[in-house]
Amino acid sequence: MRDTAIRNTHPTVVSINAEIDATDAQGQPVVLDEAKIAAEITRLQAAHAATQYRRDRVYPPIGDQLDDLFRQGAFSPEMAAQLQAVKTAHPKGR
Repeated sequence: MRDTAIRNTHPTVVSINAEIDATDAQGQPVVLDEAKIAAEITRLQAAHAATQYRRDRVYPPIGDQLDDLFRQGAFSPEMAAQLQAVKTAHPKGR
């Protein structure tokens, strides 16, 4: 995360060495502002924590969900007929 914070706060950086040294496009050292980096790390950590719930929800692929609904008879007869027509025209393993 520190490397991302360095790049976000020091736009001229093109290379980071062990997350302590950085250089620009000409290979010249870039002086790192530790206060800016620390603040950016805090911001990045907060953004990451704010999306934890979304990352924790691991649903099956939508295709599997829809196929299960079809197999369970959850669709209207019209939709089920349309889906069955596609399944018949393009069977798996073909």
